[in-house]
Amino acid sequence: MSNGKNGLTYADAGVDIDAGNELVERIKPAAKRTNRSGVMAGLGGFGALFDLKDAGYSDPILVGATDGVGTKLRIAIDTGEVGGVGIDLVAMCVNDLVCQGAEPLFFLDYFATGRLAVEHAAKVVEGIAEGCVRSGCALIGGETAEMPGMYEDGDFDLAGFAVGAMERGTDLPKGVTEGDVLLGLASDGVHSNGYSLVRKVVELSGLGWDADCPWAPEQTLGANLLTPTRLYVKQALAAVKEGGVHALAHITGGGLTENLPRVLPEGLGATIDLTAWELPPVFRWLAETAGMEQAELLKTFNSGVGMILSVEAERAEALAELLTGLGETVYTMGTVTKGEGVAYTGSLL
Repeated sequence: MSNGKNGLTYADAGVDIDAGNELVERIKPAAKRTNRSGVMAGLGGFGALFDLKDAGYSDPILVGATDGVGTKLRIAIDTGEVGGVGIDLVAMCVNDLVCQGAEPLFFLDYFATGRLAVEHAAKVVEGIAEGCVRSGCALIGGETAEMPGMYEDGDFDLAGFAVGAMERGTDLPKGVTEGDVLLGLASDGVHSNGYSLVRKVVELSGLGWDADCPWAPEQTLGANLLTPTRLYVKQALAAVKEGGVHALAHITGGGLTENLPRVLPEGLGATIDLTAWELPPVFRWLAETAGMEQAELLKTFNSGVGMILSVEAERAEALAELLTGLGETVYTMGTVTKGEGVAYTGSLL
């Protein structure tokens, strides 16, 4: 029995449970698109179930990865173009998983906001589902957190969690040796790293997100910079299955300079020919607008190469042809050498 002194509801405090329920119903078809062998139970329960045996594994090792989208979200929020960052979120996780030799199996997301806008949130999750479809993993769960007082109206944050598997003994990197050929796979732009610097450069340029893009005038600057991260999963797994792949390096924060050495054994480094590919216009504009040195470019951005494979020299040509046939632009960009770190020849700028 009410005493009439307190009529506050959870909605009055800024949390709309009905909106949350509406979002769940809205995204169920998107999640259903991602269904794959192994999924036992997905959205709606207190947890999600996955059957590794049904997915085809006999002696599996699990691999986990988590990541976010970084301050690229700021551009998405400011422009209202939020669909692509869901793809980014998946890509940042599953492109890491495949570097261990693992097949991504399932994905979970965390979406946090001050006030839930169902339409915006649904677009983000539908983007996540699209990323899962492209990489062959299932979206089996997630969390939508409405936290008034923690985020300004319209702001949100994302985190993603991917789990993959491989048969015991097939983990990567393995067998990297002096003389391995480095095959680079082209990126689709800046991907999801270095956006704090990107935003500073755009501020320096005096352009707004709705300005014509200097290197792609058919688009706005904001739309071009929101191009989603490329997913390399199915192509990379096909190359691994073909044989001769010793390591894969996802080129994220730290660029070519920091990420490639992560998969090279002690005592081995790499030499990269910077004339093996042309610097994409977005990076040239960023470098020229900021007066950026080449060394800074190479340790901040992917510079046009989103994934590198270290492969057996005798298999390099066949693997390059395989990857090209799967839609990749492939650069023969260098070799594994004695030493430490990455040495560059030629120039991108």
